[in-house]
Amino acid sequence: MGRSKLAFTVVLILATSLLCSAQKKSDQSVTVVFKDGHQRTFSAGDVSRIDFKNDALVINRDGHQENIPVADILRMDFSSGGSKSLPLGRNHFIGKWEVGEGQGTSTFTVILDADGEAHKSIGASHGTWALVDGDARISWDDGWRDVIRKVGDKHEKFAYEPGKSLKDDPSNVTNARRVDAQSM
Repeated sequence: MGRSKLAFTVVLILATSLLCSAQKKSDQSVTVVFKDGHQRTFSAGDVSRIDFKNDALVINRDGHQENIPVADILRMDFSSGGSKSLPLGRNHFIGKWEVGEGQGTSTFTVILDADGEAHKSIGASHGTWALVDGDARISWDDGWRDVIRKVGDKHEKFAYEPGKSLKDDPSNVTNARRVDAQSM
């Protein structure tokens, strides 16, 4: 069995398990995280079936089909119920972050200002940032782009070297940690 077919099988088994238990917990969901950073969340109670057809994830819900090319998917997250999370707002990201450099255990500091300015302690120190689909997307003056995203109960920084699109695989993925008081 090829690697991609094995991955599809694992995802299909997990999705089936989630959907089968959805009758008991209507707040379960499946979140498709795309390589470009945006996300789509589907309530397990609304999804009647998930198929893989012609290199696409086909989600059947409310009598409609939604096709998502598998090549565009970074991962799928499955909720286990509990409190529903809302998309993160701009204030969630404003402040000082410690992020990995991507080459070993080195870290550097990123500061995201309320006015959309961004600063970092290595390389070109200036950039701009915006909130897009619950992620902080940063464009640095040296051409690098970073995305700080909440993943489960932690944050990660996805780095894209100059010339790479946010649809490409990231150049590196490291931990991101808030180092000042959380803005509300």
